[in-house]
Amino acid sequence: MNFNHTGKALIIGGTSGMGLETAKHLINNHLDVIIVGNNVDKLNRAVSELQTLATDSQVTGFQTNLYNNISVQKLVDHINSSDIQISYLVNAAGYFSPKAFIEHSSDDYNTYLDLNKATFVISQAVAQNMIRHKQGGNIVNIGSMWAKQAIKATPSSAYSMAKAGLHALTQHMAMELAEFNIRVNAVSPAVVKTPIYEAFIDPNEMDEALAGFNDFHPIGRIGQPQDIASTITFLLSDDTSWATGAIWDLDGGVIAGRN
Repeated sequence: MNFNHTGKALIIGGTSGMGLETAKHLINNHLDVIIVGNNVDKLNRAVSELQTLATDSQVTGFQTNLYNNISVQKLVDHINSSDIQISYLVNAAGYFSPKAFIEHSSDDYNTYLDLNKATFVISQAVAQNMIRHKQGGNIVNIGSMWAKQAIKATPSSAYSMAKAGLHALTQHMAMELAEFNIRVNAVSPAVVKTPIYEAFIDPNEMDEALAGFNDFHPIGRIGQPQDIASTITFLLSDDTSWATGAIWDLDGGVIAGRN
């Protein structure tokens, strides 16, 4: 793949799942990567793992609690510093815990809303960084199939509302930033095996629980992080230079239909 921008790749939620797998893809394409995560031990492990793959790339980590305004501002200040150029951004942080609409509390709702706010603020800082360096850039947001379709088995009203908002943000950013040579796209996965499900599934029972969703996908299996990461990497590359404002369905055929 072709990556003609000279700045770094910033991956929010880059310590596990789709974010970590995307970092591996970008390192294999010789890009310098900054991964952002909240848990320090997890962040350090991810940085160490990525550094073993980085023969000609730099890998650094930045600790940020996306639910803490002061912590988010520290990341924004880092992005705004004069000695860093960001050419690629992946918003991969997420939270998912199904709950019936009539049982949702305000705190439940704010869990999703606050994460979207952090995504908005960080993306704004990155866009300003790209504009300041006058070389353009590429951004990919990880949305969700749940933003497009309600699934009764996994009641997700607040989550889906947040992800639909992220899809809308993707399109608005694409329109407003195109004149600065900044492309913005999103991917919309269905069930992908990532730690996001640990919020309500015992990790020891994860494989068995998620296997129940295999037949939900017309393609016959749930997704793996690399399924999503390969397309994110493609969208970040110059191989997709005419794609912007698109929401890419990566869902094993769920939106197309059911078995």
